[in-house]
Amino acid sequence: MPQGDHHHPLTRRRFLTVSGATAAAALAWQPLAGCASDDAASGPKPTADPAAEAAAASLTADPFTLGVGSGDPLADRVVLWTRLAPEPASGPGSGGLPDADVAVSWELATDAGFTNVVATGTALAPAALAHSVHVDAGAGPEGPLDADTWFHYRFTAGNYTSPVGRTRTAPRSDADVAAMRFAFASCQNYGSGYYTAHAALANEADLDLVVFLGDYIYEGGGSGRVRDVPGGEAEDLAGYRDRYALYRSDPNLQAAHAACPWLVVWDDHEVENNYAADIDQDGQGGDAFLTRRQEAYLAWWEHQAVRMPAPVGPDLEVYRSLPWGELATFWLLDGRQYRSPQACGGSAALGSLPLNEQCPEMLEGDRTMLGAAQEAWLEGGLRSSQATWNVVAQQTVFTATPVRLLGDDELVNNDQWDGYPAARQRLIDVFAEPGVSNPLVVTGDIHASGAGKVLTDFSDPNSGVVAHELVGTSISSSFPEGLATLFNTVAGQLPWVEYVNAIQRGYVTVELTPREATAQWQVVDTVDEPVSAVSTDFTWTIPATTETS
Repeated sequence: MPQGDHHHPLTRRRFLTVSGATAAAALAWQPLAGCASDDAASGPKPTADPAAEAAAASLTADPFTLGVGSGDPLADRVVLWTRLAPEPASGPGSGGLPDADVAVSWELATDAGFTNVVATGTALAPAALAHSVHVDAGAGPEGPLDADTWFHYRFTAGNYTSPVGRTRTAPRSDADVAAMRFAFASCQNYGSGYYTAHAALANEADLDLVVFLGDYIYEGGGSGRVRDVPGGEAEDLAGYRDRYALYRSDPNLQAAHAACPWLVVWDDHEVENNYAADIDQDGQGGDAFLTRRQEAYLAWWEHQAVRMPAPVGPDLEVYRSLPWGELATFWLLDGRQYRSPQACGGSAALGSLPLNEQCPEMLEGDRTMLGAAQEAWLEGGLRSSQATWNVVAQQTVFTATPVRLLGDDELVNNDQWDGYPAARQRLIDVFAEPGVSNPLVVTGDIHASGAGKVLTDFSDPNSGVVAHELVGTSISSSFPEGLATLFNTVAGQLPWVEYVNAIQRGYVTVELTPREATAQWQVVDTVDEPVSAVSTDFTWTIPATTETS
């Protein structure tokens, strides 16, 4: 099998490490004491093991250094997360704890003082899963949680209590919701800048959800523009765990996680830049890369509040939907694990942007961004959705963004949907169907802000508008140096583009009502400091309609 400098063969030691985590993963989503469920994703198994209780009692330092988080809320339950790591930077991936499972208690209350506790239980933090804890609160014998309700939660291990997080349940699927407000963000390279945008995000008023669209970590290490990233490139389970621990130790990121529930999907840097399915960035595949992908996926799962079983191999189904009453359905996509490899060979030399001229391979009809199963799931879901807004949360720019630099040669970013035009057109055709209501595509990846109209035919600027795309800039990752102004000029001249800003960092807030969607691009003054002023750079209001316009 082909192997480059960044790949490791599946040695006996690595096999034992991965198989040990796999065995723990198989046990990780069993019913938990005080919160049992027949659902396969109900939380860690009960902690009846006296050794786990003893391990908790023996803790001599605060294990909650990585904070808390919640996510994937339904009308009757929500996932609560933490990871025990008294020494998160101690390596190799241990968080400073010995190889022993630890008992962790949890509480959910309607008030910050925990005078009205509505659910409680005990979970296991398995050593083989980096002592991470996933609790599906509300899935137990005490009954479901109240719908459309805010809660506070916390964990306890031994003599230590975690910070308090704030979370909520979704409205019932048939609820008449007057309004909801969410934010979306992506691309938080630790070395490129402080998480100034997360400090602002944590203070956003009336925010129901955060949707994170990928590049939660970056695999590369070394000296950064603002902060150093120790440990070199993350290539194995220990390396990915240490990288997540570094990122999760940031106080601004912890504050944003504690403020409200998150919906999280991944992009490429959670494994390796620009990988496609089982092919690495150098165009090589084989068992070595699948082993790396397996370990990266497991570390991602260990550090996110997601409702899904832990991976037991190199695959993990992360695409899923979440209803928000009759107002909206969120469709969370995976644009990495199932895609066809990028076409047309190597990239043109324009910074780090993978720009290419179109080649015959790029136009082949069977090329896919999502894979056949996910594509069919999304198309069927959109056709059957009764929601006013269908929020399609995904990674790479969907709207056509061709680049013309010299003469008439047209270049496209073949890592975006421009590199998969047949797959994009299939989805556009579904958006155009009369029964599909108000598709709203939200996008990350590109480190630039943008707003654009999705046309039935991008070769005809006068063709109908079937959807709208909101592109969010990065939390801290920078646009290729020296190209931001050029990108603003080139993209801004496209007739379907309403707004572009490749210079500033931040996030996007979106308020949905039955009548309209209002998006605001929030930008920070600098990422060279942990906190700075934040301002609204652009506001776009999109009227709701069930008809194409």
